[in-house]
Amino acid sequence: MSLKSKVTPEEWQMRVDLAAAYRLCEFYDMTDLTGTHLSARVPGEKNNFLLNPYGLYFEEVTASSLVKLSLDGDVLEDHLGLGVNSAGYTIHSAVLSGRDDLDAVMHTHTRAGIAVSSMECGLLPMSQHSMHFHKSVSYHDYEGVAVNLDEREMLQRDLGPDNKAMMLKNHGLLTAGVSVPDAFYALMRLEKSCQAQVDAMSTGADLHLVPEAVSDHTNGQFKNRGTELADRGWPGHLRRLDRMDPTYAD
Repeated sequence: MSLKSKVTPEEWQMRVDLAAAYRLCEFYDMTDLTGTHLSARVPGEKNNFLLNPYGLYFEEVTASSLVKLSLDGDVLEDHLGLGVNSAGYTIHSAVLSGRDDLDAVMHTHTRAGIAVSSMECGLLPMSQHSMHFHKSVSYHDYEGVAVNLDEREMLQRDLGPDNKAMMLKNHGLLTAGVSVPDAFYALMRLEKSCQAQVDAMSTGADLHLVPEAVSDHTNGQFKNRGTELADRGWPGHLRRLDRMDPTYAD
């Protein structure tokens, strides 16, 4: 049963975009069974957000199946009655409650993301993709499975007031944005940065790192464009999904 007629048009569009992001993560091989999660704040309801039902694979998520809950953990709409991943609630409620400027959060456990998050060197300035995150990626120490709500304070502290990407050490990647397209674009850039770093380091060859002045300049170029690149690419993602399997929008 579709929830389209039971929610505002703005909430429905957010549900469609977030469900699309789940399907895209499946398409781009950024899933880990049912163990990771993407979220979005409900438009006009700053204290409520959407999260995936615990137990569905990303390829099964639809706009109507997304669970609506408050930042305090109250379940407001759970179409399938599956609840949510408790670690997902901890991580996403931390970011959304700590940063009013962000409306979408994405967390993955990809091979490359876990690998780079486990490196003492962190993310290196060695690719154009990594320039997106030069001096603007945070790091959060591993504290075990994120089911302790006390960890929210540390997540907020480590992300800080400005950054929109964070390496969860020994764990994976986290990106956030002012919209689902913004957060997803950052996730794709961060994932490819990690893949390139792992590939380059695996050769054993000396790495040529981008000089700091050039890294600063390139990062500024990306920041000056705001969400333009994310917004330009998002309709193409939706067209791809519409061709493959349009049920994400159900």
